[in-house]
Amino acid sequence: MIPIFGFGILVITFIVSLYGAGTAIYGGHFAKKNALAWVESGRSAMLLTFPLTSMAVLVMIYLLLTRHYEVQFVYSVTSDSMPAYLKVTALWGGQAGSLLFWSWLMSGFAMAAALRKWERDRELLPWVVAALMVTLAFFIGLTVFVQGEGSFERFWQVPSGDVLTAVFQPAGSLPLIPANGEGLNPLLRHPGMIIHPPMLYLGFVGFIMPFAFGFASLVTGRADDRWIRVTRRWTLIAWLFLSLGLILGMRWAYDVLGWGGYWGWDPVEIAALIPWLSGTAFLHSVMIQEKRGLFKRWNMILIILTYCLVIYGTFLTRSGEFSSVHAFSESGIGWPFLIFISTTFLISLGLLLYRWNDLRSEGQMTSLLSREALFLVNNLLFMGILVVCFWGMTYPLVSELFTGQKVTVGPPFYTGATGPLFGALLLLMGVAPLSAWGHSTLKTYGSAIWKPLVVSLAGPVLALAVGVRQWAALLALWLAAFVLAVTLYEYGRAALARHHRSGESLLVATWRLAERNRRRYGGYIIHLGVVMMGLGVIGMQFFQTQTQGTLKQGGALSLDSYTITFKDLAVFDTADGRNVARAVVNVSQYGQPLGDLYPRRDYYYESQQPVTIAGLRSTLAGDLYIILVDWQPISSGGTTFKVFHNPLVSWLWIGGLVFILGTAVAAWPDREAEAVKQAAPAPAAVKV
Repeated sequence: MIPIFGFGILVITFIVSLYGAGTAIYGGHFAKKNALAWVESGRSAMLLTFPLTSMAVLVMIYLLLTRHYEVQFVYSVTSDSMPAYLKVTALWGGQAGSLLFWSWLMSGFAMAAALRKWERDRELLPWVVAALMVTLAFFIGLTVFVQGEGSFERFWQVPSGDVLTAVFQPAGSLPLIPANGEGLNPLLRHPGMIIHPPMLYLGFVGFIMPFAFGFASLVTGRADDRWIRVTRRWTLIAWLFLSLGLILGMRWAYDVLGWGGYWGWDPVEIAALIPWLSGTAFLHSVMIQEKRGLFKRWNMILIILTYCLVIYGTFLTRSGEFSSVHAFSESGIGWPFLIFISTTFLISLGLLLYRWNDLRSEGQMTSLLSREALFLVNNLLFMGILVVCFWGMTYPLVSELFTGQKVTVGPPFYTGATGPLFGALLLLMGVAPLSAWGHSTLKTYGSAIWKPLVVSLAGPVLALAVGVRQWAALLALWLAAFVLAVTLYEYGRAALARHHRSGESLLVATWRLAERNRRRYGGYIIHLGVVMMGLGVIGMQFFQTQTQGTLKQGGALSLDSYTITFKDLAVFDTADGRNVARAVVNVSQYGQPLGDLYPRRDYYYESQQPVTIAGLRSTLAGDLYIILVDWQPISSGGTTFKVFHNPLVSWLWIGGLVFILGTAVAAWPDREAEAVKQAAPAPAAVKV
């Protein structure tokens, strides 16, 4: 009865979502009387979805914790050997549970939107409700109506011996209750993977909020920037979570996949990256609309594109179209996703074209060197990277459709095509803060840029001194040094001016600057994080080295300044159902002992899958990364190791933390209320 109860809650949530969307649309457009009452009814329905989905999630967590293996999803992601915390996080470890979790987060954002004060934006309310509730109804509908995707489907055995899955008992069948489950995929038991999906989903779901307000602005014909100001913090929060999800995913890949890297240009990795690219372009572009009244059409295009890419990325992860360690197995939800994406895109595009003339820019771009012009170039570069990634990700599907063969696009294509674009973005990060709004000249640039430019030359000079001769590496290091010099120069100059003016200590003045203008100085901190992350990428891209060898006990491998000596190997079973092969290797550098590392391979009996855990020694200069590849008993054979030296990679993770800190500073509410333009009064219901 418990699975049926959970299924019933989802059915009710689906009906409530459709009701909320329907009453909001009726009140916003069709109702001749009591329009406000209809819209408020839709708003109340939106509020109700969160407690309903919360009940469904709690029911599923109860089933996961209490060994209800007759439920297909519980059977596929849990087992007796798993600890309780893994059983809870298994909620997003499989297809059906992840859709339920996605819907729960969506309903939480919808409730937050319903609870905000709507006095100044009453005419937007019905269309915001409609956009959010239609999206929620779609995801809930997948778990309710698509066979095999339901969170609460159970096993049933028919007289022929076949096993079926359904919520309700088919005629002539008997319930089937397995004694144990298959357990969670071992790759998903890493702490980073436990946190990574919720962060990624929060980022995906969060970007639906600015889309909903932008959609409402199109429907009502409001051509001002109110929808951007209302959703600015929502957008920053979504971008923060999506960024954190990407960084955690990179760390998970680095720790668990055992290939010595953190980003393999996997199609599902790219599916998460592309909405981040369009969302980043949107965050930069909306500042121009707020300050100069430009790019109104472009911003609407960007937020529609970001919403569609969020849904598209979710589809790719769950349709089984791509072979990926990140993707779920093949399923039947591909066509519903494509239909939904196509429908929402066409409706949004139609509205955009209908309101095209209303979205004319209020200002003009008067200088090609102005900050708004550089921000436009910034947007075009982000879109260039997005197009490259989207084409590389989609080409295998196109190839299979027209030729019957799925052609894989490898990392060399992405690195070769996006590398120059990322380099140009770094250059813009250094140049743009020195430009002025409205008008800049080469003379004003020259007077502002020469000091940080001179300082930045220390980067490639130092690299030459230590033996770097690759021109691409020297250029990349100079770009990173240039952005660092400009960012510190601009922040430091403002802090010194405040220090001299107010008498505050330099540290206090630096902090107060960020407090007074969180958006600007939070952006500077983000840029510092990007530079640090860039150092990690440069180190891995240009300076990574590797070797592999089979060693007998006491044998050694050398790589750069390191010597790795094989000491011992142990193979044993554990109480939680693993067979562990663990090697002990001693590491020395320049002849000085550094200690032992323990690369191992864990084989999970339940799922019959191995996980490679590298032996890792991390410093600010780089990582030594040792993988246990193969082994024979010490008495009769050798043990094979693969060793990587990853220079500067630690700066990738340090920079990620600084990046997240800067985003949090930029998103944190200012002490003083933002100055917001007074919106013109509008009727509660607007006919279109």
